[in-house]
Amino acid sequence: MTAGEWTGTMCLTEPHAGTDLGIIRTKAEPQADGSYAVTGTKIFITGGEHDLTENIVHLVLAKLPDAPPGSKGISLFIVPKFLPDADGNVGERNGVQCGSIEHKMGIHASATCVMNFDAAKGWLVGAPHQGLPAMFTMMNYERLGVGIQGLGAAARSYQTALEYAQERIQGRGAQVSRNFDKEADPLIVHGDVRRMLLTMKAFVEGGRAFSTYVGQQLDTAKYSDDASEKVRSEALVALLTPIAKAFITDTGFETTVIGQQILGGHGYVREWGQEQLVRDCRIAQIYEGTNGIQALDLLGRKVAGSRGELLKPLLEDIQAVLDEPVAELEAEYQQLAEAVKRVSAVTEKVLSQVGRDENVINSVAMEYLHLLGYVIYGYLWLRMAKAALPLTAERPHLSSKVKTAKFFMARLLPRIESLAAAVEDGSQSLYLHELSEF
Repeated sequence: MTAGEWTGTMCLTEPHAGTDLGIIRTKAEPQADGSYAVTGTKIFITGGEHDLTENIVHLVLAKLPDAPPGSKGISLFIVPKFLPDADGNVGERNGVQCGSIEHKMGIHASATCVMNFDAAKGWLVGAPHQGLPAMFTMMNYERLGVGIQGLGAAARSYQTALEYAQERIQGRGAQVSRNFDKEADPLIVHGDVRRMLLTMKAFVEGGRAFSTYVGQQLDTAKYSDDASEKVRSEALVALLTPIAKAFITDTGFETTVIGQQILGGHGYVREWGQEQLVRDCRIAQIYEGTNGIQALDLLGRKVAGSRGELLKPLLEDIQAVLDEPVAELEAEYQQLAEAVKRVSAVTEKVLSQVGRDENVINSVAMEYLHLLGYVIYGYLWLRMAKAALPLTAERPHLSSKVKTAKFFMARLLPRIESLAAAVEDGSQSLYLHELSEF
């Protein structure tokens, strides 16, 4: 598998069990030779069947006969498409078949399969009933990878939109930007088009910085020789992973839609590729745990579950930047400082509501995740601008970093005010309706 000669899958979801894996029905019966007979149906399995490699190794969540109820009864099994022979080469076919291939909105190059396991031979991975923790050794990396998938679509959309806006001649700009040698001016001189392009640029470059920041924490948590550093980075990884998956893909999708908008009618037809990026990016908000589930994980398990303790390493990193302001960015530094105060106040209010309102976490988690996402991007944009400022003389292109940071702080960070207001509302406005009134 490491050499790329075989590929693998992750088989979690079933027709009746998506997010709620505790109710899966796939069974694993112990066999006399130490293997297990795995029987059940899994859906939405990426790369479940194809002819690109000679074997496919499925990692399958299933329950043993003595499994306790719920997620604590899930075990993990290796179930290959072809059973290895005595030399480790492909042998006889196992009892696993592709039932059908899904016809999807996007990512058409990816085979998404229904997989049927009929007493397929498998082997237990790790300890019995510890399947979810075993699978989650991959999930932090997978979720960051999905965030980067959304980022990649957004970056491609920006590149296309920028080229189009520079070349497409349409309408007259303001007096200072008119070119009277031509019958019209390029789209990029128009204020609204600049707003869209700069929003795309701010999200794409902010997403690159954020994914790198999370990647640094993953590396430190895994490889650092300093025990205290490892613990700190593990805490940051726990907090940041759901934000990286959800916020990068949500802003990535917004970015691809903006890119499509800049091209107008040309963005809606297939020739330019913008509509494909919208379709392909959309899945990144859904799989590897929907973004709503990421938000619940962030606010429920990480923030409320730790009574705010997991937030501290992040706020310390932000404060370290705020403690060393630069004159050219004084207003932006002050804005970020106010945003951090807003986050702290909102967090305290949510935590104070948890004990008396069982619906509050579920009701405000998505807005809370976005609130943190914008503040993190603001923090990273100031870091980038501060690093770029001393180098702009010798590298003039770096002045764009400073200017984009100013744009982000002026036009995108203020979105946190509406998000904070929604979080502070709690569950109140969501539960005014009776079920029959929807």
